[in-house]
Amino acid sequence: MKALRYLNKYFLKYRKLLIIGVLLTVIARLFSLQVPRMVGDSLTEVETYLSNADEFSGNIQNVLLINILIILAAALLSGLFTFWMRQCIINVSRYIEFDLKNEVFSHYLRLTQRFFKNNRTGDLMNRVSEDVSKVRMYFGPALMYSINTITLFVVIIVYMFSVAPQLSAYTIIPFPILSILIYKLSKRINIKSTRVQEMLSKMSTFTQESFNGISVIKSYRIQQRMEKSFDAMTHQNYERSLDLAKIQAWFFPLMILLIGCSNLIVIFIGGKKYIDGTIDIGILAEFIIYVNMLTWPVALVGWITSIVQQSEASQERINQFLKEVPEIKNGVKSLNTKKPSIRFQNVSVIYPETKVKALENISLDIPYGQTFGIIGKVGSGKTTFLNLIPRLFDPNHGTVKLNNADVKKLNLNSLRNLIGYVPQQSFLFSETIEDNLRFGKNDASFNELVKATKNALVHHNIINFKDGYKTLLGERGMTLSGGQIQRISIARALLKNPKVLLLDDCLSAVDSETEEVILSNLKRLRKNKTTIIVSHRITTVQEADFIIVLDKGKILESGNHQQLLDNNRYYHELYQKQNN
Repeated sequence: MKALRYLNKYFLKYRKLLIIGVLLTVIARLFSLQVPRMVGDSLTEVETYLSNADEFSGNIQNVLLINILIILAAALLSGLFTFWMRQCIINVSRYIEFDLKNEVFSHYLRLTQRFFKNNRTGDLMNRVSEDVSKVRMYFGPALMYSINTITLFVVIIVYMFSVAPQLSAYTIIPFPILSILIYKLSKRINIKSTRVQEMLSKMSTFTQESFNGISVIKSYRIQQRMEKSFDAMTHQNYERSLDLAKIQAWFFPLMILLIGCSNLIVIFIGGKKYIDGTIDIGILAEFIIYVNMLTWPVALVGWITSIVQQSEASQERINQFLKEVPEIKNGVKSLNTKKPSIRFQNVSVIYPETKVKALENISLDIPYGQTFGIIGKVGSGKTTFLNLIPRLFDPNHGTVKLNNADVKKLNLNSLRNLIGYVPQQSFLFSETIEDNLRFGKNDASFNELVKATKNALVHHNIINFKDGYKTLLGERGMTLSGGQIQRISIARALLKNPKVLLLDDCLSAVDSETEEVILSNLKRLRKNKTTIIVSHRITTVQEADFIIVLDKGKILESGNHQQLLDNNRYYHELYQKQNN
């Protein structure tokens, strides 16, 4: 249970409710234990009455009636306290599930893009849903029934030894055997539970990718191949789950067998003692009821053990990600300037996974208010250049500065509040168009939304939709065209009215006429902004104040549009190709 130690902080957080739950459990069990005692007393009274009917002076009917009333009252009170106990402990398990899911999700958000590139989405989703749900069972049913079982065992065993020590000693002989069997089986359950959870993650990833790539699957007519692959995975999951179920299936029969042995011992040894006259019939009846009261809790030991082992396996998988340390450390310095300039000093970036050098010894200045263009082939380092400014990751060497302040020392919120970023692969959430736009500015008025969408030349598309700005988008905005997604992403960035505007090839899916209008609007809006535009098309960057051409992470040439044409190198060649 090493992995589950991480959850001790939640025990401390909700300790008051848990302590109340434990106390209520003890009280409920104490009331329930009055029933066997009253049954035993009643049988003893009846035996005494039958043996000495002539001499018996008491009213047997009154005695039995009082005992019956006590039994009913004890049962009702036990049920009432059990209800309150469940309200405490089961509710706590839901609180902890809520906290743990939020903790895992918050930790995901703090991790860098490299983490998400190296881990599959389905696996990440499975850990925050399936694995957390398994862990909740440890805090809820497992904890509740464990307390219930321990309380019953302690109270019943202590009482049994106080009444008939020798008979009690014989009765508990099967329990050490039970402990050994549980230990052996629980180790195998832990291993098999981990394998089942890993398979569920693999299936989640496969289905998520299949749904996202459904257009590719259909266009290439590979539905049957995907069905066969999924069938193979489900069959493997079936086999692993069946292996786990076979191990778990041993618990209940073993519990019942051992409890049955205890019953036989009570009847045999207790019967002999009753014949010998060393114990009353009531004591023998009490012992039989007590042993049978232990049947369900003891049978639950196997189920509880199974839950704990599955929770251990799931928490271990969760801990693997919670131990991931974010590469981006938040700085403490605030950037209060309203006119940020950007400086790259000897910046180099090497991707550790591929050892590819994305940028090599880049040094340049981008004054505030300037429009900066970046042209280059695929893989030349253009997107990497942009990602360094909002610190989506850090360079291996060199520094990136805003107003002579190293971005690594700046508070991330302070830094990113200045920046509006339209990524190369525009992403829209499965919300309404209005909600997606408000990611740029949550308190924006409707007029501000309209103004931003008009500047991005998408307002006329939106108002033609049946629900207008209230139109609910499909996953990743799949109900829109590629050009509409890009333009809504641009509008979202413009709505923020940032001081630094980063546009990463965000007009690739629009036609040349639409691009011209959007660029004209941007030219008007970027007067009080530092704008960096990345593109493959010269028409997108030719109005920029300064342009660099990147090739294999190095600056191949730089200058304004006319200067680059006069150089008669790559930029000039590309211009000729794109204008012929």
